[in-house]
Amino acid sequence: MGNEKNRIYFISDCHFGLDAKASSIEREKKFVRWMDSIKSSCKSLYMLGDIFDYWFEYNTVIPKGFTRVLAKIQEFVDDGIEVVYFTGNHDIWTFGYLEKELGVRVVRNEESAILQGKNIYMAHGDGLGDPSRTFRFLRRFFRNGPCQWLFKWIHPDVTMPFGNWWSRRNRYSRWDKVTEQESEKEDVYLGEDKEHLVIFAKNNEKTNGPKYDFYIFGHRHIELDLMINAKSRVIILGNWINKYTFGVLENGNFWLDNFFEDEEVNCCDLSNVV
Repeated sequence: MGNEKNRIYFISDCHFGLDAKASSIEREKKFVRWMDSIKSSCKSLYMLGDIFDYWFEYNTVIPKGFTRVLAKIQEFVDDGIEVVYFTGNHDIWTFGYLEKELGVRVVRNEESAILQGKNIYMAHGDGLGDPSRTFRFLRRFFRNGPCQWLFKWIHPDVTMPFGNWWSRRNRYSRWDKVTEQESEKEDVYLGEDKEHLVIFAKNNEKTNGPKYDFYIFGHRHIELDLMINAKSRVIILGNWINKYTFGVLENGNFWLDNFFEDEEVNCCDLSNVV
């Protein structure tokens, strides 16, 4: 691997703060080792949401923990590596700390960009193509400015435990109650006609005409690299709860990879094409 920084990396759904298959601290240490392994080749790092299992900022208070991860992100920025942080549905409540203290660029919804000559649509993915009225209501409620302002007036020692409890009311809170095989059944590809993000991308292509080379999402915790027409691929980045996956764009070529401790990040296309 040369010294030229010519790769763009994509990652999502680390859910640091959640003790699942491995403790959050163990996963944070692994994540920092991964960041060290890509630093020499990384031009930009796109973090597509739910990096933290729960994140809510006050004017003078941020969540306890995550110092290793935050310090490594700042190290990347200080070394001239662009870091772009998309908020997800677990970490939407950032109000300036990440931008001012770490120097990252925060994206609160979706974003399109031309990277290495490829037209790319990026988003965490929550709410896209999902018809659930309950989810849409909660999404609007959590993103509502007055509701966020009122929540801030409650003492952090009350809101932080409550927020962590609420965040953990999902499938990964049951790692200690079911087998790993049973838990992983919940993160399976549902098919083109049922995956909301695939449906969203297809509808967008039909409405606007073939436009994007890549639709890159997080949120679903599965690894997916799917051609939806002659031009466009839908990418879902997996997770850092039990799969340790990430995406790489180099010279216009995209692939999904996994971080293995005994291997360097390679340049082979290991895409999981469904």
